[in-house]
Amino acid sequence: MLEQEVKELIIEALQLEDIGAADIDTDAPLFVEGLGLDSIDALELGVALQKKYGISLSGESDDTRRHFASVRTLAALIDSHRKK
Repeated sequence: MLEQEVKELIIEALQLEDIGAADIDTDAPLFVEGLGLDSIDALELGVALQKKYGISLSGESDDTRRHFASVRTLAALIDSHRKK
């Protein structure tokens, strides 16, 4: 399942040692509340997405912020990118 894959990518890319994929809520916010990621985490996650899926995102784009809202929105982005 793609959402599980995204959770594992987040854990691996950000070296979140104290958390498992089951601990990440698919619909919870990734930043501030929810998982509590910050802008450095966003950069690292963006690099991981580019390496694994070939997805390149602009840090200043409102679309990027929307895509990084939750695991579900990241999975939707990857899925749409795969269909191109």
